[in-house]
Amino acid sequence: MSSFSILNIYYLIRKNKTNKHGEAPIYMRLVVDQERVEIATGRYIIPTNWDSKLNKAFPKKKGGVQTNQFLDILKAQVLEHHTQMIKNGEHITAKTLKSRFLGIEENKKTLIEVFEYHNKQISELSGISYSPATIQRYVTTLDHIKKFIHHQYIQKDIALNHIKYSFITDLEHYFRTVRKCNNNTTYKYIKNFKKVINIAVKNEWLDKDPFAKYKTSLVEVKREFLTKEELKKLRELKISIPRLDIVRDLFVFSCYSGLAYIDVANLTMDNIRKGIDGNLWIITQRQKTKVPSNVPLLPHALALIEKYKFYPAKKTEDHVLPHLSNQKLNAYLKELADIASIDKTLTFHIARHTFATTVTLANGVPIESISSMLGHKNIRTTQIYSKVINEKVSQDMNELRKKIL
Repeated sequence: MSSFSILNIYYLIRKNKTNKHGEAPIYMRLVVDQERVEIATGRYIIPTNWDSKLNKAFPKKKGGVQTNQFLDILKAQVLEHHTQMIKNGEHITAKTLKSRFLGIEENKKTLIEVFEYHNKQISELSGISYSPATIQRYVTTLDHIKKFIHHQYIQKDIALNHIKYSFITDLEHYFRTVRKCNNNTTYKYIKNFKKVINIAVKNEWLDKDPFAKYKTSLVEVKREFLTKEELKKLRELKISIPRLDIVRDLFVFSCYSGLAYIDVANLTMDNIRKGIDGNLWIITQRQKTKVPSNVPLLPHALALIEKYKFYPAKKTEDHVLPHLSNQKLNAYLKELADIASIDKTLTFHIARHTFATTVTLANGVPIESISSMLGHKNIRTTQIYSKVINEKVSQDMNELRKKIL
């Protein structure tokens, strides 16, 4: 912490740099927490007139008193700058104190400047290393941080060296209270912010990592999915409204393929290929993680591909299924749930959960195979579904106990 920085100031002469008059230059040395720098005072002295034990001129020698008075004034100025930096909560090093004393402003980076630098870099990698959705999340995070800085400090930006542990905890509090974010949304915004801070630390734009002692974690949320009966009801539902019929088909396709919305939207006939077993597979790469996701085509999914083979209103002729925005899709799914009498808030991601639980795990498919088909980077992500199934088994058995008793 800057307020505990130990500062030592003393003077020395350089006998090896004497001028033509035999005078040595006097330097002021600043030592802050073992880091030291030297500043030329612009004054010279005959070496025999310098008291190397007390680090000052002998006062009885010619000009000694005046020299010592000058050096005392310089020391007082340094101490004044040091005090002001402590008041401002700045991180103090020997170099920053020297720069302040000499009136040299370092090329200080600001938080918004670094965040915009990061966002520009990832936007240039759109479709290569980052999906548009991921880029948008960082844009949204930056927007929230700009509003927080204005809310907290009535400023448009903040210097990186002003970001302390308290900045993070205040930001977290802001997300939870002002923005009304839940725990996991707050966690994700803070995680995005942390990535940008790590860039600043690695580039040495920030001396200390303010996240060093900060800890938070995701809270495991209940993953909703359709039961076998609900999926059958939805699949066999007679629908007379064309847009809802398409929405149902897209949802059911995901239930039997495990593909996320963006991967269904991007699916083309190039992704439908014969696998090692001679049957048709979906061979693709997850847009979100760039991890391969290879899924054998189940009959219900294959039937939907055939249904829309010559459908005219697809994104392109080569796309497998009709296209709807995720926002519209989720809005229509709520309407679909009402028609099908399914008492759940349907979102497209529930289809992916249904594939992992009802369609595969509950039917004995090994979790390693499910993890591969879902394109998970880590099997621990897939193991969440095992817990979901176990909870369902527990609930069902509790109901059975009541009936038996």
